[in-house]
Amino acid sequence: MFVLIPLVETSHFRGGTITWRPLNTTPSGSSVDIQIRQRYSWNRASVFCDDTYIASLTQIGDNIGVSCVSGTCSTWNSNLIYTKTYCTDYSVGSSVSSGEIYYTRTVPLNIAFSIAFASGNWFANLVVGANGLWSVIDRINTIVRPDGYLNNSPVATTLPVIYKVINTQHVHVVQMSDLDSTDTLKCRWSDNSTSNFNSYDECADVCNGVPGAVLYSNNCTIVFTLTLANMYVAVALQIEDYYTSTSSTPMSSVPLQFLFYGYDTPSGCSTPPAIIGNRPNRACVGTPIGSNVTEYVTVQVYCSGKTITDFVTSSPVGLTKSNIQNPSSGIYQIILSWIPTSDQFGPQGFCAGAIDNTDVQSDQWCITFLVGYDSPNLIQASSVQGTVSPIGTIFANHTIFSIQATRQVNRPSRNYTYVYFNDVATGTSVYTVDCGWDPHVMYSGNTITFYIPSPPWIPGHTYYVTFDSGVASGTDFCKPESSPITDSNFWRFDIWNPAVSSTTTTTTTPPTTGTVTTRPISTTTANTLLTTTGIALTTTTTVTTTTVTTTTTTSETTTTTTTTTVTNLSTDPTVNVMYPKDFEQACASSLALMTAVTMLAIGPVHALLVYVSFLKFSASFNPNINEAKQRHQLRAKNF
Repeated sequence: MFVLIPLVETSHFRGGTITWRPLNTTPSGSSVDIQIRQRYSWNRASVFCDDTYIASLTQIGDNIGVSCVSGTCSTWNSNLIYTKTYCTDYSVGSSVSSGEIYYTRTVPLNIAFSIAFASGNWFANLVVGANGLWSVIDRINTIVRPDGYLNNSPVATTLPVIYKVINTQHVHVVQMSDLDSTDTLKCRWSDNSTSNFNSYDECADVCNGVPGAVLYSNNCTIVFTLTLANMYVAVALQIEDYYTSTSSTPMSSVPLQFLFYGYDTPSGCSTPPAIIGNRPNRACVGTPIGSNVTEYVTVQVYCSGKTITDFVTSSPVGLTKSNIQNPSSGIYQIILSWIPTSDQFGPQGFCAGAIDNTDVQSDQWCITFLVGYDSPNLIQASSVQGTVSPIGTIFANHTIFSIQATRQVNRPSRNYTYVYFNDVATGTSVYTVDCGWDPHVMYSGNTITFYIPSPPWIPGHTYYVTFDSGVASGTDFCKPESSPITDSNFWRFDIWNPAVSSTTTTTTTPPTTGTVTTRPISTTTANTLLTTTGIALTTTTTVTTTTVTTTTTTSETTTTTTTTTVTNLSTDPTVNVMYPKDFEQACASSLALMTAVTMLAIGPVHALLVYVSFLKFSASFNPNINEAKQRHQLRAKNF
């Protein structure tokens, strides 16, 4: 039994990564608290995980100490971290379990050192490194940057296993990010030379694990071709950040190791499924701490008879995924739910790949949750002079449209981010604008303005506006994006139709006059010929008269009854209608009369006041009067 334990546990590794960040980027004192994040994947047959494990935060995987292997190691090795992680993801079809964990440690300022998770083993069906050892190396650097702050390491997100058809050239882009948004990021192949940046073997037995692959370091793009079906190749990379694009030495080095799996092209339709929304690949989503996050991963299947049976995912701790749903033909989805915590501050990646019932996988789709930041969401109008302009009825030559967001906005960092102007009558887009590059889209403060040089509006039609994810992008880090808006009632406007006049005449057919045999009834109806002088009223009165004539002879008496109906039509005096102009003229007459009366009353009073004022001024400034006053005062004093 003791011998069998290694056999169960020695072919279970599926890759991983280690990243770190200071809890406070402003240096203070002689030490700093740093948070270290570890993520590893395993063979699910050896390291089990399911939804219950995820919900209960059960730990999985090896529990090996991560030791310091180069640099200033004294402080680290006295307080190690360990590799057992909280289960976050699993795939039954791919036989993968994944987990993640955070540790916080206090280390001295202005030191650099490398830590390693090195053990064994990989598994047998690797093209390079079958049943070999692994080595995952991370460089931590607390030396103060030239800008006076402490560095954050880069972050890279990937699926543990990515399916690719064999004998076809593929291009795979690794998603890199860094909370220090001005840093230059590059990636390189891990190597086992002690002269590398970590001064330690970075990849053990899977160095150069993808035969013939070419790596473009500036955007971490791998171009490769797999040649063997049902075999894996291990990718071992180091993601490194530089202070400027001309810096020769990186500030930190982050490992990323994952797998490509080769398969034969299936018979029949072989088009892979695709994740189509709601967010585009590599989107950045602002996620306040403690907020309820809900996102949809929507997949389209392009081959008849195929279904989505599994998802391979890579998730932050605490994120849960629903069962696979099939809301419509050819469309499948899972719903992500998450409440991020304070220790998850910064970029948190999520990746997904959908697998159909013939084991064909979609391309990897990844988004970044920027925890602790808000996205600049677009604001729906609540009034005419509100956050959206225009709304209501506008002319067909209108060209300027604008909308405000909840915070300052920038142009999106990628093209093919559209705003759609849609016709309600046809349900189709009549005008689109790409916010990624179009000069007719202007960003200023928290307002986005669209100029449409040749308006396509049709008089009498109603239009609504919809938005792709990221039409408004924030200013933080990866530029968190506004949410997509597909609601046709979010922003609507109507085009005025001059052919429809407000003076349209309405014709009313008067009721037919009937005969009433019981009692006289008077019915008043409106004349349909309305004039500017008033409404003529007619009164129709129906009077029924019954005459009884009795004739008597010697043999019989005959009674004859005659009924006569007389209809009288009389026209009442017209009812005067006061139109706005009449009201204005009526008011003008009263106003003129009041003005005349007021002037007649005020005129004499005004004249008297002017006369008294002139007398007062004359008495005050007349030199003769002033001299007389002075002589009077002098005599009174002598007296």
